[in-house]
Amino acid sequence: MRRILIIGAGRSASSLIRYLLSKSESENLHLIVADLSLALAEKKTEKHPNATPIALNIFDADERKAAIEKASIVISMLPAHLHIEIAKDCLQFKKHLVTASYISDAMQALDEEAKKNNLIFMNEIGLDPGIDHMSAMKVIDEIRSKGGNMLLFESFCGGLVAPESDNNLWNYKFTWAPRNVVLAGQGGAAKFIQEGTYKYIPYGTLFRRTEFLEVEGYDKFEAYSNRDSLKYRSIYGLDDILTLYRGTIRRVGFSKAWNMFVQLGMTDDSYIMEDSENMSYRQFTNSFLPYHPTDSVEIKTRLILKIDQDDIMWDKLLELDLFNPDKKVNLPNATPAQILEKILSDSWTLAPDDKDMIVMYHKFGYELYGEKSQIDSKMVCIGDDQTYTAMAKTVGLPVAMATLLILNGKITTPGVQLPIKKEVYLPILKELEEYGVVFNEQTMPYFGYNPDLF
Repeated sequence: MRRILIIGAGRSASSLIRYLLSKSESENLHLIVADLSLALAEKKTEKHPNATPIALNIFDADERKAAIEKASIVISMLPAHLHIEIAKDCLQFKKHLVTASYISDAMQALDEEAKKNNLIFMNEIGLDPGIDHMSAMKVIDEIRSKGGNMLLFESFCGGLVAPESDNNLWNYKFTWAPRNVVLAGQGGAAKFIQEGTYKYIPYGTLFRRTEFLEVEGYDKFEAYSNRDSLKYRSIYGLDDILTLYRGTIRRVGFSKAWNMFVQLGMTDDSYIMEDSENMSYRQFTNSFLPYHPTDSVEIKTRLILKIDQDDIMWDKLLELDLFNPDKKVNLPNATPAQILEKILSDSWTLAPDDKDMIVMYHKFGYELYGEKSQIDSKMVCIGDDQTYTAMAKTVGLPVAMATLLILNGKITTPGVQLPIKKEVYLPILKELEEYGVVFNEQTMPYFGYNPDLF
């Protein structure tokens, strides 16, 4: 049997494992599901006859190499910085590799050797990055095949709570790594290009510069800019495009409310707060406010954030229990961002019967035969439950499908790569539709950012 080694059995691996097990009889597959926690690997394989759960410490080189040497192909579902040693072992033992992570400089450095060994190191084949690349390149390639010239490309994606589980004032719950949410937008100004002009948004104003989107059946959303929208300009072949923008989707009003944390300094991850372990939530909030002999923490917060008494922003803060003197942080040597993550997790953790939702939205502006048009492409995916979430489905299924296509010789281009070639995106996008990941495209007049010209 063909052995697929899956390293990492975390949340994103559930749909991946279920898909490959469903194909295991017809495709002659045996899955080796490896995790530091044997119990987690056993839970994900559910005693399936074509799966073997194993405990694997990836930092034990002998143990790791032994597992990789026996595999036909390797999938790494570990955090991105842990892929590189696995990739080097895959080179040594001549094994293909699939990951959902961004291509790091260290991974890219293996490209030449991978090509020499005719090995496919497929990366960025999850949701974002992944489905965003594939769905975008499909439309861009179709426009180019007709002789069209790209004028605008905007791409938005967000992990949200499904409407039936949306029951807090923030219209948000953590559906993926909470730390990434708290630190979003940090590390440099957001950069994009608009009507041929480079634009920059510093972190301090990022969440007050949003774009509104509407998805039929799901009402309105907003999006704030990703840090570097220009990263894929050359990869997508869009060096001459007038507008290129990538953003993160939230429900309308989230960004304005989140900006309160930014203003206070609660999202800062650069220093440790003294005696954080014994700090109450109220003390944490008060740490960022000026001293006043008579004003309460609540009054000081209202004043510094300029919140009126009837402003829903105040209710959003109250909902998070930020002023509770009895709740303790219980995190030693914690940064403000780590404490904020802890506080938000109290309110924003998905309940056992909650469902999550993925929303992706692309805009393509182009000129064809002298006429300007726009295609809007929208996808909404709702999770099944807490195991087979929309996030696990949209991250794990493309990984699984790419793995099978590589094993079956349908993807043949060697080297370190992302899924922008037709041999990758066409079959995967088609099969994803069977699992409810469907893009609805609508053509309309193109206005760009100069509607007065039309």
